[in-house]
Amino acid sequence: MSPPDVAQFDVATFMHTVTERPGVYRMYDAAGDIIYVGKAANLKSRLSSYFQKNLDSRKTRALVSHIADVQTTVTASAAEALILEHNLIKEHRPRYNVVLRDDKSYPYIFISTDDEFPRLAYQRGARRVKGKYIGPYPSAGAVKKSLRLVQKLFRVRQCEDSYFRNRSRPCLQHQIGRCTAPCVNLISAEDYASDVAMTIGVLDGKTNDVIANLAERMEQASEQLRFERAAIYRDQIASLKAVSDLSSSLQPEDNADYVAALTRGGQSAVQVFFVRNGVNLGNKGFHPATPPGSTSGEILDAFVGQFYLEHELPRQIVLSEPIEHLELFESVFRERAGAAVSLVHRVRGDRARLQQLSLTNAEVALAARLASRAGAAARLDAVRDLVGLDDVPSRMECFDISHTMGEATVASCVVFNAEGPLRSDYRRFNIEGITSGDDYAAMRQALTRRYTRLKKEQKDLPDILFIDGGKGQIGVALDVLAELDIDAIEVVGVSKGPDRRPGDETLVLTSGEKIVGTRQLTSDSAALLLIQQIRDEAHRFAITGHRGRRAKKRQVSSLEEIKGLGPKRRKLLLTHFGGLQRLRKAGMEDIRAVPGFSDELASRVYDELHPNRTSDR
Repeated sequence: MSPPDVAQFDVATFMHTVTERPGVYRMYDAAGDIIYVGKAANLKSRLSSYFQKNLDSRKTRALVSHIADVQTTVTASAAEALILEHNLIKEHRPRYNVVLRDDKSYPYIFISTDDEFPRLAYQRGARRVKGKYIGPYPSAGAVKKSLRLVQKLFRVRQCEDSYFRNRSRPCLQHQIGRCTAPCVNLISAEDYASDVAMTIGVLDGKTNDVIANLAERMEQASEQLRFERAAIYRDQIASLKAVSDLSSSLQPEDNADYVAALTRGGQSAVQVFFVRNGVNLGNKGFHPATPPGSTSGEILDAFVGQFYLEHELPRQIVLSEPIEHLELFESVFRERAGAAVSLVHRVRGDRARLQQLSLTNAEVALAARLASRAGAAARLDAVRDLVGLDDVPSRMECFDISHTMGEATVASCVVFNAEGPLRSDYRRFNIEGITSGDDYAAMRQALTRRYTRLKKEQKDLPDILFIDGGKGQIGVALDVLAELDIDAIEVVGVSKGPDRRPGDETLVLTSGEKIVGTRQLTSDSAALLLIQQIRDEAHRFAITGHRGRRAKKRQVSSLEEIKGLGPKRRKLLLTHFGGLQRLRKAGMEDIRAVPGFSDELASRVYDELHPNRTSDR
């Protein structure tokens, strides 16, 4: 079904009925599907912004072009609108909303403090049992790592209660030094409680207090001549200091999440670092479903609303950049948490370092996703839609021309398939016999040589041919393909913007033997990202070839004009002196000493290399 025209939706009549109260609006397409859900403190003001004549956002223009109906729900407050919006997005997952797919609860470490001999346990899900919960941790692996550390240090039990109550002798955990066997009374309740207290202290980030406590105990044990016990305390102190040295220098009261969002090439990445009581518990990455044209700020705003309405709130959320609904979030979160929750993006010191670390991890995660097979498939599919192919392109080629003021012109041809660059099929063409600096002639020669050979040898032709240039270069490419009677290749030009900045490219599209129009994609377009990658690789390959050819030509060009000095003698001369630079420093007698060089030839070589000096012959 073709997208409905906005004109079919009576904007004027609709806006006349919209209230100025807070609420939620739902936008529908012609098929009756919800394509966007939004919230507003003032519905009339917010909705009118969608139907202005000049919309800056391409994403908004695309959304508005599909609107066939809008429905609103009035709420008592903007806070209620936020919660209703979240529930509707979670239920309907509209195509133009940023949608977070994260239905998992996060794990905690549970300590059964009501028991005589408390146990440590991994806990995910509802926290119904009384006791102390430490977390949330970003993953099960992070919890298990912490449990292994404290079990090794303080040997607090981790077995189930049913197992604990039915022991008549110590289990294997005691034998390998991971439990003090309270099940058979090999440790007093008082000493065990002390171990539990120190375990909680370490997990709560109070490592320095625990170290001081252990040091005092070590001194007491030494004074009582309990040297084995003192040695245990000493080893515990050493292990804790090693852990403390590796941890960050955040303040013990720090209780914050560090959230960073990025988007590129139609993909997005969000990273969250969890810090509780000054301890960095680790990080977790997310890849929300993101409509084209979304900014990192919009993704961050949507993530914060959706994520923290489902999960535990810290005292502070440190963001990678400002967001639109900051005050609304703080109001709603304060009500949910029963305490103030601040959202900030300007921090200093160690918190700024962790903020940057979250952004760096988002960059790494996004780069990995774009490089993944799923990301590559999405980019290929986007290029297919752009060009209008029936199938995903299996082979793409791109040509570029490189020279310096017309000198040493080289054309490059790079080849990409579904897996990426196919370097074994790359080719360079040294361009000869054209007017210096004539890029059109250079492109014609390279394309003619390339596709004449492919056709003659019956090798695979590309599905798409990218040309680094505008309509002039595209016209040359279409002429060459027509002359060679090749009609199975779609040609696309990649014309740089006025400032030659990535993201400002204009694509020249063709159909058959004609240019049918131009198109400018958003900088985060999946199709543009792949086209830029192919174009940049062609540019790199062309420049590398040009520089090599220019260097080689300049090395021997001053010798090529000397009468009687053919290729063999030039090679002999350069080999004898080890290059042109040393040859220039050589005297007349040195050149005469080269085998096969007469006095006359040596004189001609010397005079050519020293045109402003009088020879010493």
